[in-house]
Amino acid sequence: MTKYLKRVAGADWAAVAAELDDYGCALLPQLLTPAECAKIVALWDRTERFRATVNLRRHRFGDNGDYRYFAEAFPEAVHDLRQALYPRLLPIARDWHARLGREAEWPETLDEWLKICHAAGQTRPTPILLRYEVGGWNALHRDLYGGKVFPLQVVINLNEPGVDHTGGEFLLVEQRPRAQSRGTVTLIPQGHGLVFTTRDRPVQGARGWSASPVRHGVSPVRAGRRHTLGLVFHDAT
Repeated sequence: MTKYLKRVAGADWAAVAAELDDYGCALLPQLLTPAECAKIVALWDRTERFRATVNLRRHRFGDNGDYRYFAEAFPEAVHDLRQALYPRLLPIARDWHARLGREAEWPETLDEWLKICHAAGQTRPTPILLRYEVGGWNALHRDLYGGKVFPLQVVINLNEPGVDHTGGEFLLVEQRPRAQSRGTVTLIPQGHGLVFTTRDRPVQGARGWSASPVRHGVSPVRAGRRHTLGLVFHDAT
């Protein structure tokens, strides 16, 4: 068992599933130590480790920030955390689809699922390293990338809130069925993960279960610099 697998296994996954049902997101325990966080942040200037860089302002996705998609082969922490998280998230994903009367197509392992993505033309890797400067923010969006979508993803804060940055809270906005939107704000501790809804999630109402659309973003960074690691469990076209 790798150290990352052990850390993922240490989460109370029943409580995580319940919190996801209530809010569409849930904090995970510390998945990376401060030293491991710093090691990933230090990769930012090693452009050979990434396949693409996206500027938020240029693409009107936000302001004063960029994100970089990792190229394969991934850093050990990125690879091992995705492999360890997928089987823990899989039962939740399948349960959500069952409530909505949808057929779940995700196999038992991440490698098998990525082969399905690749066969559908989604071949580009999606783990992301994000950097926000002062005033940086990310607009509400969804990380879909194609027709093959895993309904949960994880973000890890690589800096210490209140020390390395202020602001930069994680935002989740859910359109409730026949109701006003609901927002959830989370300040993610350094090294901790937040698992959240990729596209939509089941919400029970008077007429039964329905899919509640969800988008996520980041509030403005007031001071300092904020880095995060995004772990998406489907590849891109």
